[in-house]
Amino acid sequence: MRLLKVATCNLNQWAMDFDCNLKNIKESIVRAKDAGAVIRLGPELEITGYGCEDHFLELDTVNHAWECLKELLVGDWTDGILCSFGMPVIKGSERYNCQIICMNRKIIMIRPKMWLANDGNYRELRWFTAWKQRDQLVDFQLPNEIAETLSQESAPFGYGYIQFLDTAVAAEVCEELFTPIPPHAELALNGVEVFMNANGSHHQLRKLDIRLRAFIGATHTRGGVYMYSNHQGCDGGRLYYDGCASVAINGDLVAQGSQFSLKDVEVVIAQIDLDAVASLRGSISSFQEQASCKTRVPFVEARYSLCQSFNLKTCLSSPLKIKYHSPEEEIAFGPGCWLWDYLRRSGASGFLLPLSGGADSSSVAAIVGCMCQLVVKEIANGDEQVKADAIRIGQYKDGQYPTDSEEFAKRIFYTVFMGSENSSEATKSRAKVLADEIGSWHLDVPIDGVVSALLSLFQTVTGKRPKYKVDGGSNVENLGLQNIQARIRMVLAFMFASLLPWVHNKPGFYLVLGSSNVDEALRGYFTKYDCSAADINPIGSISKQDLRAFLRWAATHLSYASLADIEAAPPTAELEPIRSNYSQLDEVDMGMTYQELSVYGRMRKIFRCGPISMFKNLCYRWGTKLTPREVAEKVKHFFKYYSINRHKMTVLTPSYHAESYSPEDNRFDLRQFLYNARWPFQFRKIDDLVRELDGDRVHLGDSSDQDKLVDISHGAGGMGVVAAGSGNPNVGL
Repeated sequence: MRLLKVATCNLNQWAMDFDCNLKNIKESIVRAKDAGAVIRLGPELEITGYGCEDHFLELDTVNHAWECLKELLVGDWTDGILCSFGMPVIKGSERYNCQIICMNRKIIMIRPKMWLANDGNYRELRWFTAWKQRDQLVDFQLPNEIAETLSQESAPFGYGYIQFLDTAVAAEVCEELFTPIPPHAELALNGVEVFMNANGSHHQLRKLDIRLRAFIGATHTRGGVYMYSNHQGCDGGRLYYDGCASVAINGDLVAQGSQFSLKDVEVVIAQIDLDAVASLRGSISSFQEQASCKTRVPFVEARYSLCQSFNLKTCLSSPLKIKYHSPEEEIAFGPGCWLWDYLRRSGASGFLLPLSGGADSSSVAAIVGCMCQLVVKEIANGDEQVKADAIRIGQYKDGQYPTDSEEFAKRIFYTVFMGSENSSEATKSRAKVLADEIGSWHLDVPIDGVVSALLSLFQTVTGKRPKYKVDGGSNVENLGLQNIQARIRMVLAFMFASLLPWVHNKPGFYLVLGSSNVDEALRGYFTKYDCSAADINPIGSISKQDLRAFLRWAATHLSYASLADIEAAPPTAELEPIRSNYSQLDEVDMGMTYQELSVYGRMRKIFRCGPISMFKNLCYRWGTKLTPREVAEKVKHFFKYYSINRHKMTVLTPSYHAESYSPEDNRFDLRQFLYNARWPFQFRKIDDLVRELDGDRVHLGDSSDQDKLVDISHGAGGMGVVAAGSGNPNVGL
């Protein structure tokens, strides 16, 4: 038997914080050594942090990475253990995303990434070059200071593997696993038995299975040991890296780390028998045949042995059942952990949330409550770093620390119900009950006096006072009155966030939390610069349907029973007066349901559908319930308001990324924000298709009406075009 003990890591790195990152790396090596591991794998670009973005273009970033690597190699950190460290490297005129593979204070090999992640949230081609030479390893001249310190002038650089005396080891970096022809395929044919994959993979709802199946499948038909490492936490941006460091052998998962955790360092250990790999490969005829005519991959010889022989004191790792979280748990734990990292690293003293008693803001409140529960639980489990952060943020003294989540919430979480004459007693009551369940410091702040003062000022200047539509006002008046309330709440939220700590003799400031969901952002169903404009938004890319399921789950599993009543209530903005014959409802205002919005969003982004493609697809999907004409009207209605409101994405509050159809403009969904909202060419084509399908030669609507425009300037800094006759209360604002 060839027994091999390996260690892979979840590390909570912080982009550009080299002290923090180096501390975590050292801690992971200590734990790996203490467990007896002879291979230690860390996440991609772990020395700098993965999310440095344009900081990768700075020479300082690369130089600091070498300085940190030097510290690791000068000490005894790599003695007796093979370590793979991720960092940027400049070779000649090119900058590469590399794994530096080290052992016994020497650099054995530098492995540049060959296939870069360059879609969705990733822009690696902006900062790095892909390594294209696959047939040879080249000499890389080490920086002078490194060379002198290590007494090593150069190191092999390129694509290849390391041949030890008793096994062969290779790196496969993140995106390379997911390419059509992944490197591990030919590496396995060349005899590589251990694959080290350093990752920078972010959380997305329902995504984990894709990732796990990829590397488990990599070893199913080819054999081998696959080590997977990842970042875990918020490293400075919208993404939460969700860990799940794992080890697989021959198609079985034998070790799996946590997906969501407040720990800065988590090391996952596995003990495996490499003879099982050789046995499987020897039993597959097709593997033998393909290996006999393989393309040769260059390698580096390392005159070390990594394996131990048969030893009854050593237990082999057994296959595990994969641990998955439900989507509801993902919504609770992912944003909850992200908020904790943001809070402790931002210097803020807590959070402030405008709590309306509706589903969205209540979801955010529940996530903060979940965060408080996680903090208390982790402290009880002995995590000293979480304890130190909680003592500092919560201003505990005389050896005290959080032992109760509600008491901790009272110290770090303000909720504010900013009601108007249009607010119902039901929502006010629901907000208060939920705040009490979570433990937040709750305030009831009437805003009618402020609204009235603004309207009086307007009347003094113009001689006119606007009225709501239900009271005989026009659409323009109705919209203006709603937007005043929404924007006043934003101003008040930031005022309370900055001044309430001062009132309570607390240092610092509070972060304002937003609470608009992904569907409303897609449709533009919010006022520009209203109380959705905040510092950060934990639910900004989560759909309404998922949030409602989360509320039902949280009512039981987080013990916030009032969430069940909140989920059951119909969604409403409560910006218009309630009358016996009228009550404002979100889906009526939008002219579409939240379920429909999820469909539109996925088709627009995930399946890359324009108006014509979406119409055709929805004719198949909805054809049993709707006529082609009805489908056409729905598609045109969506694209009209999507394009009118696209400009709002430019000021969207930075949101936790959780959904692949997020319309977030700044990093993920790169499209223009000034559209011809009539879509004349596309809508005409849809009309033609409808006539063909229906046999109806009557033109859909009066084109002369569609060509009329009203108001091309909406709200503060708004832009877009609005078709005549539009009565939606949140159009373009």
